[in-house]
Amino acid sequence: MKRLLLYTILLIPLAVLSLQILVFENVVEPIKYIYTITGVAATVILFFSITISLMRKQINLIKYRKDIGIFGFFYALLHLLNFVIFDADLDIGFIVEETIDKPFIYLGMIAFFILLFMTLTSTKSLFKKYKKQHQFVYLALILITIHFIMAQKSITILQLSYIVIIFILAYCKLLQKIVQINKNKYLD
Repeated sequence: MKRLLLYTILLIPLAVLSLQILVFENVVEPIKYIYTITGVAATVILFFSITISLMRKQINLIKYRKDIGIFGFFYALLHLLNFVIFDADLDIGFIVEETIDKPFIYLGMIAFFILLFMTLTSTKSLFKKYKKQHQFVYLALILITIHFIMAQKSITILQLSYIVIIFILAYCKLLQKIVQINKNKYLD
């Protein structure tokens, strides 16, 4: 029941996107709208996924962290597919040219491939093998934030808040790691 509720919440951005474009048809620039909804959904969900271990004592969602991260990847995939299918019309030459000409695109693609790797290695057996590489989620979030800022061509309060949140989360995760290391020293 909890998993169904979680999935329902995580699918709200897709439902809103679908309704706005397919049912209400009141979106002036659908490609831009899809970029915005999928990009923001991916970013917010991924930020949330890394805060789960920090708030474990208040709300324990650890067993859902993988599912939440995969939903973040799902929205990142929709974001990329929007670029490849609707914006580039499956034109590989255009995709390569845009990627070379616009640095924010290749930063987004690097972040996407980090998320793809993490998604593919999120099974129990592969996660044990690649657990350290899953720390690259922080690099992906930094790249995503830079991608978002560069795509908008300006820095807004929302983007500044993402940057501040990244630094706060990094600081909290570092403190969490230090406490864990110290706890392990005392146990030995």
